[in-house]
Order: sequence, then C-alpha cells, then structure tokens
Amino acid sequence: MKLTSPPPKQMPAPEESPLGKPATYKDQYDPALLFPIARAPDRARLGLSGALPFSGADLWTAYELSWLDARGKPEIAIARFHVSAESPRLVESKSVKLYLNSFSQTRFAGQDEVGRALRDDLSRACDDPVAVELVRPAAFARLAIEELAGESIDGLDVEVRDYSPQPDALAAGGATVEELLVSQLLKSNCPVTGQPDWGSVQVRYRGPKIDRAGLLRYIVSFRQHTGFHEHCVERMFVELRDRCRPERLTVYARFTRRGGVDINPFRSNWEQAPAAGGRTARQ
Repeated sequence: MKLTSPPPKQMPAPEESPLGKPATYKDQYDPALLFPIARAPDRARLGLSGALPFSGADLWTAYELSWLDARGKPEIAIARFHVSAESPRLVESKSVKLYLNSFSQTRFAGQDEVGRALRDDLSRACDDPVAVELVRPAAFARLAIEELAGESIDGLDVEVRDYSPQPDALAAGGATVEELLVSQLLKSNCPVTGQPDWGSVQVRYRGPKIDRAGLLRYIVSFRQHTGFHEHCVERMFVELRDRCRPERLTVYARFTRRGGVDINPFRSNWEQAPAAGGRTARQ
C-alpha cells in the first residue's frame, strides 16, 4: 500500500477529541486517529521549565497488532515503542489502540512497511523520533515475565488515610545509603476515561535514607489521583527529589495493560532507560 500521513495540525484540546466517548473502530489504516497531548502544561504544574531534572523514556508494549499481507492473509506481532521523555508530546493511549486497530484490514507489502508506518506516525505525533520494534510469533516464547527488581516495601504495617498525592509523607535523613525499593500497590486513574490504572513502581536512589513507611503511604496516596502514567511518574520523581534530596534518583513504573497496551515510564537523573524487555506477571 502507499502510506500517506496527514499534514501537521494544531493540537485540539482533549474535550474536543473523541477520547473518553463511544468510538467506531476503523479497520483501514488511519494515522489521523493518533491524539497527541503536550507534556508542558503538567510539567509546568510541577515547576518544571527549561532543562529537565531527569532523562528517560516511555516504554510502550502493544499486544494487539495485526495487518494483512499482500495476499490478504493476517499477520500479527507485538510492538514495542520507545518514546523519549524529552519529546514535546505524548500520545493518548486510547487513540493508540484505535490507530493500531486501523491496521487490521489493511494490506502491507511486509513487516518493514508496517514498522515504517508506526515509526513515522508516532514520531510525527510526538514531534520527536520514536523507536519501533516488532516481535514476531517465532520469538514470543522468549519473552520473559519478571517482576521489578528491588526490596518490596508492601509488607510494612502502615495505616493509610489519604488517597490523593501526599508529598508530606516523604522524609529522609541520616547517612548516605544506596537502595532499590519496589511496590506493587500503585494505582491512579485515567484523566480521559476515569478508568483505573494499576501498576508497580521501583525507586532506586543514593542519598539520605528514605523513610520506607512514608514512601509506601506516598505511593498509595496516588490511588484516587487523576493523571497520565507519564506525569504520575514525573510527579513522583520531582517530589522525591525535593523532599528527600537524593544525589541519584530513578523512578520506574510498569502499568498493567489496558486496551492491549501497557505504558512504562522511566525517569532518572543518572542512568539510562532499560531496553524494552520482559513484562511483569500482571502485564
């Protein structure tokens, strides 16, 4: 097929989009379905402007990708997307699902053409290069299921009363330590649909020892918070940085899939994002 992409256009506001509303699923390739959202407004609310205090990436896995080959036979793959945290825009996840479904009755000459379409369309939507990898069925058995590494804090005996972000729960002090801590109790809510977003979060740091009970209360306090995955992780990074003053800090969350897509934001001031790899048991 001949690939065509729509010309750049001004980004509409979410309320002007079909997001969060009943949608007709198109089955013919349509890159116009992608809905970009600027990162700047949410970052401004965190006091971020100019140079970012972190680098990183949003690591997407799309499990529901299928197209037709040149003779009309269906092909399938798992797609992985690597979106830089420095991209001006992210893409709303439901729009990605609608976009991926538009491949389902479209004929492509081969896998390379599919990958090129995904790369070009997502890069245009994010206004920054997006790396794309297609994993074909022959490699599915090699895909690992593994939990985030680290010492779990979920067994701590704590009382929780607040279910909106509580940075005051964070505290640190004493000698410098290096720790890798993890919790599977993260939950927030989608700002478009209101649906729950479940996840695990890993905190790696070097600095004054973080109070673990306070960290667990803080993570759980996102339970009724409304925010995109990417912005939740950036808020965690900023508030941990400001309250606990670590020399080094990484926050990495892996959210369970919704609509056949999972999103895994990684933010750090000292290490690079991991290569796309396995998934947790809940993903």
